[in-house]
Amino acid sequence: MDAKRRKFIKQLGITTGSAFAMMALEPFKVFANDSTPVLNGEGDNRMTYRVQHGTGEQISLLGFGMMRLPRDNQELVNQLVDYAIAHGVNYFDTAPMYGGGLNEGITGKALSRHPRSSYFVATKMSNYDKRTWPLEESKKMYENSFKDLCVDHIDYYLLHGVGQGGMDNLRGRFLDNGLLDFLVAEREAGRIRHLGFSYHGDVEVFDWLIDNNDKYHWDFVQIQMNFLDWRHASLSKGGWKQDADAEYLYNKLDKNGIQVVVMEPLRGGSLTRMPEEYSSQLNSVRPDAPVSQWAFRWVGSHPNILTTLSGMNQMEHLIENVATHSPLELCTEAENELLEKIADGMAGIPVIPCTSCAYCMPCPYGVDIPGNFSFYNEAVNNGLLPLPETAAPDYTTRHERLVTEYRMTLTAENRANQCVDCENCLSKCPQQIRIPNQLARINQLMRRR
Repeated sequence: MDAKRRKFIKQLGITTGSAFAMMALEPFKVFANDSTPVLNGEGDNRMTYRVQHGTGEQISLLGFGMMRLPRDNQELVNQLVDYAIAHGVNYFDTAPMYGGGLNEGITGKALSRHPRSSYFVATKMSNYDKRTWPLEESKKMYENSFKDLCVDHIDYYLLHGVGQGGMDNLRGRFLDNGLLDFLVAEREAGRIRHLGFSYHGDVEVFDWLIDNNDKYHWDFVQIQMNFLDWRHASLSKGGWKQDADAEYLYNKLDKNGIQVVVMEPLRGGSLTRMPEEYSSQLNSVRPDAPVSQWAFRWVGSHPNILTTLSGMNQMEHLIENVATHSPLELCTEAENELLEKIADGMAGIPVIPCTSCAYCMPCPYGVDIPGNFSFYNEAVNNGLLPLPETAAPDYTTRHERLVTEYRMTLTAENRANQCVDCENCLSKCPQQIRIPNQLARINQLMRRR
């Protein structure tokens, strides 16, 4: 944990040994604008809440993304969940495929120790590993979620990762087999309370689903949204492309009265590792605020956000994020302008848009794909890349340092040169990164001259 993070937590007067007693959730109203209420808990619980349309349910603006939780430490997971619930977090997001298929069970064990009324659980239909899924096979995945989560109803259920593979993929997974009709019927029966989808990739799929909202009545939609992807997600660079910026997605959902659940507010943590030339501008305005606080405040300042997911697998991250949202301080106009300026500058940096979700893993040939991309991005942000022209006086020194650090960071069997271009990873990447191309580029960079 860096010095700024330690200082931030110390100022809060919070320790990881804080009591996990349940706290009252009675709210009082404050208004971010004329139409969308922001609710704050009373007493020791100052969490910010948003109201679910149609039901009036109060959803914590900070949601707990369970994807990156450890598979072999149930006690730590229990402690994280206890702290989250005690401090007002009530939205917990998982999926059947997270954690090698173990995440729903781990989540269910931790949550079931608390009253069912104290939390909302979100999970997904993760039937995206092949183009066509028979209805009965999909139903088995659906039923198993109830069993693993120890619940008789699922509060938020999502079509997982629509957009990948285009309209053909959507038809094969949800339309032609009758699965979407089945899920709509399950919502009518009350076993699903709110139905939505998470989106990556082909904007034609997003538009089709929203344009058919009169038929499906989406309760919420989950999108990737942060101050960089707001206007720069659709930039084509480095072999990747997103079809729509978050600004387009958010505005279309807002226009249709559909609330937004946000994933990747920190872009897999990459926004917290921005180059010093940009982080120093934020520090000059708020010297004691970690960059993560800026990112969460920016997201939460948009009134149609229902909750913002954060993958918190360490207690200090949970404590910090809870404090940021207790209550959330909305961004000023000047702060929004500063973040927009920083995003414009960062858009010109040739980083790989990997969020370390690890959907691409395991690689059948042993490549640590997220590890390679993380090393590359760190080298960019630290100024080691891009390398100067080979004729530059310091080229040999800088390149030798780059290669040495790479070989110290990744073992031989995990490096980019192990990639054989099998393309097993391509269909799994929600960011649509041309993974073999990027690994080949990294491999070329890391060869000693």
